[in-house]
Amino acid sequence: MQAFALDDQNDDIQSFLHRLFAARIQLLVDKQYQNVQPFYLPTEKLSKLAFEHEKNRTIYMNKWAHARKVKFVNSSGVIRITRIKNTGDTARVSVMQSLQLTYQYQGQEQHTMGVGTRHVLTLKKNNGKWHVLKEWYLDPLDENPGLIPSSKSLQSTDMEMVGSAPNQKWRMKYNREKAVQYADKYAGLANKTGSNQRYNQKYMDYSFQGGDCTNFTSQVLGDQEEGGGLPMRPEWKYKYNQGGNTAWVRTDSLKNFLIRSGYGTLIARGTYDQVAKPTKKFPNTALAELKPGDVIGYEMKGDIDHFSVVTAQDSKGYILVNSHTADRYHVPWDLGWDKNTKFLLFRIGE
Repeated sequence: MQAFALDDQNDDIQSFLHRLFAARIQLLVDKQYQNVQPFYLPTEKLSKLAFEHEKNRTIYMNKWAHARKVKFVNSSGVIRITRIKNTGDTARVSVMQSLQLTYQYQGQEQHTMGVGTRHVLTLKKNNGKWHVLKEWYLDPLDENPGLIPSSKSLQSTDMEMVGSAPNQKWRMKYNREKAVQYADKYAGLANKTGSNQRYNQKYMDYSFQGGDCTNFTSQVLGDQEEGGGLPMRPEWKYKYNQGGNTAWVRTDSLKNFLIRSGYGTLIARGTYDQVAKPTKKFPNTALAELKPGDVIGYEMKGDIDHFSVVTAQDSKGYILVNSHTADRYHVPWDLGWDKNTKFLLFRIGE
């Protein structure tokens, strides 16, 4: 097996990949599955599964949009092919995609979000044409469309409100504006501008060691030069050229550190219905208490699975977040999660 330079002997593979991803990007908006299906092999099980994945994510995205009373009106994106191993009739390729999706409320301004993904594909030549034989990528838009919580389903269910008052000593040390700027700059592939679509190079990338979302959240909160500037502590720190300790890079450990240190106050913990409904304590919903620079944890089956940073709101005030693994830039806070997810809302630094 030989690995050729991307511009040497592999023009047909590169052309195929660009056409494949362009068709899949358009699929999210036009839902014309017949335009994507020819890129796959119907007689190969893994190829069929790869096609069904793209079909199902399109169904999920549009059902989510319907539940949130928005419509996807535009999609665009670019890919960067980082590796090709070509054996003649098969090829293994690595691709990075930066996807932008635009949705619109009826009669309102449009909002564009970014999603970045890293793909590993095996291609197979059949009748002189390349096809997808199998594919792997961590897809933040992969969810069961039957488990989308509906805005109409909000009801008077109990929400857990826990946490302690933040440590006064650290109250004024968190720079929210810089934290958000950091989250935007280093959103990776999700942001077509940012830092050249790259993470902050002074930190390790944990994407293939369980995920980089917690490492990124810790950077946003604690980077002293560009981020929020919360002081590192023995139980939460990053040693350059060595990496972060457990609380810096592991989800449940960061959750515990935020609460115990006073760096964060857990405003509420609950399902979509619970945190997005008005209550006596939060007449505008607990979610409305979040500000840019705050943090959301995502709990699945009792364990924290993900962290994101609140960075903005859309034209209707819907909370938008940034994260790593997969990369998100100004993405609606619940997109990619289901009605069984419990959301932990953290107020940081005040």
